[in-house]
Amino acid sequence: MMNIEDFRTYCLQKKGVTEELPFDEYTLTYKVAGKIFALTSLRGAFSINLKCDPEEALLLREQYEAVTAGYHMSKKHWNTIKVDGTIPSSLILSWIDDSYNLVVAKLPKYKRTDLKNASH
Repeated sequence: MMNIEDFRTYCLQKKGVTEELPFDEYTLTYKVAGKIFALTSLRGAFSINLKCDPEEALLLREQYEAVTAGYHMSKKHWNTIKVDGTIPSSLILSWIDDSYNLVVAKLPKYKRTDLKNASH
């Protein structure tokens, strides 16, 4: 089962990613080019918020009990995933990839080019 260290490591290995605490001392965010693509809380049960295509977000909420509308986020574009072992880690990793790619796709072309040319 994925833990917070696995989550952190996976997010931080992506190109252009920063880890920040912009809201308070326990809400950890992962940003690419200044835009959030993932976040989690250092308090309570382990869950993560990920950006998602609106239609896909609804399907995932119907399919998985551990997936709900984004907590404190746009319910249309974000899902909260309770990481409790009911969803395979490999699937969660693919959702992290999707979230990252959705955010990157919305960046201005020059920022996407900078990312593509970055060494990490």
